[in-house]
Amino acid sequence: MSETFTVLAEPRTDAGKGASRRLRRQGRIPAIVYGGHQEPEMISLHHNILLQHLEHEAFYSQVLNLQIGERVSKVVLKDLQRHPAKPFVLHVDFQRVVESEKLRMTVPLHFINEHKSKGVKAGGLVSHHLTEIEVSCLPSNLPEFIEIDMADMKVGDSLHLSELPLPEGVELAHKPDPDLPVVSIQGTQASAAAGQESEESR
Repeated sequence: MSETFTVLAEPRTDAGKGASRRLRRQGRIPAIVYGGHQEPEMISLHHNILLQHLEHEAFYSQVLNLQIGERVSKVVLKDLQRHPAKPFVLHVDFQRVVESEKLRMTVPLHFINEHKSKGVKAGGLVSHHLTEIEVSCLPSNLPEFIEIDMADMKVGDSLHLSELPLPEGVELAHKPDPDLPVVSIQGTQASAAAGQESEESR
C-alpha cells in the first residue's frame, strides 16, 4: 500500500530573490503550486520537514496532500531545485491534480529477482539502460513504481520498452523507440565458456 504524504505549507506574498533569501534564513523554502484550472499560488515550506519527505522514493511519484492553512489540495511534485554544492533545496513546484485529467509523471523502475535470474546465475552481467520512465495516466492509476521481474531472463536477453509490464490505465507519456532497451543481461567470457560446456555436454 502506498504511503500518504501531507505537506504543510504557508501562503506568502513577497516575491523576488530578496524575499526568497529571507525565507531560507528562516529555515523555509519558497514554493509555488499551479494548475488545476486555478491561479498559481506562492507558498513556503519548512525545509527540514521537506527533507524528511524527500528521503522516501514514493514522494517523487505519488499524489500528495498539500495543506495550506485549513485547505488541502491534491498535488504532485513537478520540480525541485537544489543548491549545486550544499544539501539545500532552493525552490519547489507543485502541480494541482484534477481527478478526471491525465497526469504526466516520471516513475521509477524496480528490478526484482535480478540476482536469481538465469542469466546472472550463468555468469552474465546486468545492464540497466533505464531506471525510470515518464508515464501518462489518471491520478487514481498513478503507480508508485513499475516492477520488472528478471527471473527468467537469460544471457543475451533484453527487455524493451514495448515489452514493459505497465499497470492497467497507464501508458508511456510519449512514443519513443519501442525497441529501446530497458534492461539486458550481457555475456562475459565466463558465461560464454559455461554456455559452451553446456552445449558440449548434450
